[in-house]
Amino acid sequence: MTLASDRMNEPDNKDPPQWIKLTQQQLRARRARSIAIAVALGALVILFYIVTWVKGPAVLVRPL
Repeated sequence: MTLASDRMNEPDNKDPPQWIKLTQQQLRARRARSIAIAVALGALVILFYIVTWVKGPAVLVRPL
């Protein structure tokens, strides 16, 4: 006796997966997006670091 949950985990077809091949233009666009995200994230980290240094220990002194 098979359970419904067992059948849900089985793929409907037995064919191997067909992988998508990206073109050189798509690969360059992906790399450019990844670099832009990394630069933006790095800039945000640097901004938070600078703001923390400018505010100094006062950032922890606040009314509760």
